[in-house]
Amino acid sequence: MQNEQENALRARIAEMLAQGLVTQTEPFPETDREFGSLLTELRHQDPDDLQAKLVLSGFTDKPYGPDQMRCQECMYYLVHRKWCDLPELAVPVEPNWWCRLWRI
Repeated sequence: MQNEQENALRARIAEMLAQGLVTQTEPFPETDREFGSLLTELRHQDPDDLQAKLVLSGFTDKPYGPDQMRCQECMYYLVHRKWCDLPELAVPVEPNWWCRLWRI
C-alpha cells in the first residue's frame, strides 16, 4: 500500500472512531488460546470489511485500561510506518490507538 493510501485509510479509521464506532474492547484475550480464537474470528471476516475488523479487534482512538496501553508499545506496531503488522489486521494506525490484540 502506498503512503498516500495508508494515510487516507488511517484518516478514515480515525473518523470512524471519532464518530463513536462501538468496538468490543472486552474481554481482553488473556491466554494464547483466547488470542488465537479472536484471530480465527478475524480470519472469518470479509477482509475488505474494515468496520467489522475494527469492531471485533476492539479498536480505540486513545490509550486503554489502567496501564494506558497503546499501539506504540505493541509488538506488532511498525513505528516508522505507523502500521499494525498483525496479518489479521494489517492496517495503518496512530501510536496512541489501541486494540485488544495488543501484545508486548
